[in-house]
Amino acid sequence: MKLTRTLKIRLDLFLILPLVNVLFLALILFVLSSRFTLQPGLALRLPTSPFALEPPVNPLVITVTGDFAPALFLRERKVTLQELEESLGDRQLAGRKIIIRADRSTPYERIAEIGHLALTKGFPVALAFAPENEAKP
Repeated sequence: MKLTRTLKIRLDLFLILPLVNVLFLALILFVLSSRFTLQPGLALRLPTSPFALEPPVNPLVITVTGDFAPALFLRERKVTLQELEESLGDRQLAGRKIIIRADRSTPYERIAEIGHLALTKGFPVALAFAPENEAKP
């Protein structure tokens, strides 16, 4: 008696496996690398300074853009000054250091206003600068 195989192996599926593998690895690379970008889409020209301090642990970064459309960002989310004040009142943020990243063209009054708001809420404030050797004109 001769036995025949009823299950036929399709070799087409083995050709798709390397493609699926590469796509899966590309997805993992994209997910892991997107985590390390600070604030995508915000190109700031920071003022320069010859001095550098060690970055604080787990800072709260407030970004202020200048030029034609000034905007204020907290945790990569666009906020108004009133929303920033409400967010700084959150007890979960207490004890964190605030770093203000402001574009060169941002008016000094705006930076002082945000710094004063953070200081009245009890946060230590620092201003972000670019190192002189990395500055772009």
